[in-house]
Amino acid sequence: MPWIITGIAILLSLPAAVGLMLVALFAYLCRNYLDNIRRIFLEKPLFVIPRGQPLPDAEDVALRTPDELTLRGCYVKTTAPQRKGVILFGLEFGSNRWACGPYTDFLREAGYDVFTYEPRNQGESDRQEGFEPLQWITDREVTDCRTAVEYLNSRPDADPRGFGLFGYSKGANAGVVVAAHEPAIRCAVTDGAFGHHTVMVPYMRVWFAIYNPHYALHGLFGAWYYGFIARKAMRALERERGTKFPDVEKALRQFGARPILMIHGADDTYIKADMARDLFRWAREPKELWIVPAAKHNQSIQVAPDEYRRRVREFFDRHLGS
Repeated sequence: MPWIITGIAILLSLPAAVGLMLVALFAYLCRNYLDNIRRIFLEKPLFVIPRGQPLPDAEDVALRTPDELTLRGCYVKTTAPQRKGVILFGLEFGSNRWACGPYTDFLREAGYDVFTYEPRNQGESDRQEGFEPLQWITDREVTDCRTAVEYLNSRPDADPRGFGLFGYSKGANAGVVVAAHEPAIRCAVTDGAFGHHTVMVPYMRVWFAIYNPHYALHGLFGAWYYGFIARKAMRALERERGTKFPDVEKALRQFGARPILMIHGADDTYIKADMARDLFRWAREPKELWIVPAAKHNQSIQVAPDEYRRRVREFFDRHLGS
């Protein structure tokens, strides 16, 4: 990753004594603050989790993952006379598959089929013993999303051109990670997406100020230095929980030259708008970022419903439906 390369380059360019001091300080910070970082990383924020009721015209779908779990999904066809394309909808943390209705009804009216699924340990999908989902994606959610992609590719009515991704928060993150190596995903709209590095480093600056009384140290370290410590904490958590935390920033870069529209609430109190801007910088052109004034996390469609639906519909019409 670029921030790691930057950090190594900086260390190599420093006088040996300064470099050794930073390495020693890194060990000190890890020994004294790693437990705090891990604990805060595991805290689940209080999100408003939408849940819907079964859609009468939906095709109920059961998917089988490579590790033999059954995921529940639903496929709803367009209500327009002719189909323009297919959209994979990524659910936010905790919601059920029927919650897709209010977010995608306008796309069905515009000519798009929509498919969504519940990842493991969510909704009516099977539960994996010993696995506790977090707001952060792991390799398990990536496996589930890849299973959904394989299902869409295998349907008798699959669109040979591929399909679009429309994801909320954690569902957007899983979709982006899978899309990095899945050319069938032609374009993407994300709402409330977030990465590990772009979220953790700003928060670590705050945590360091809280837990460390040596205020003269607080402004000495760049993002690359905090990034090393964050990476160390995440690797310890991976070993502890038996999972991997995929790199959303790297996946976004690997998404390549496919079009992406990223939406984020300006008043999101958890994933700050500046964090969304930092994540957006990882994306390649063609790309768009819409920061919605007065909107909190995943609430942009409620704050600006008409403009939201227009922007998303026009994006898919340009890059998927034509």
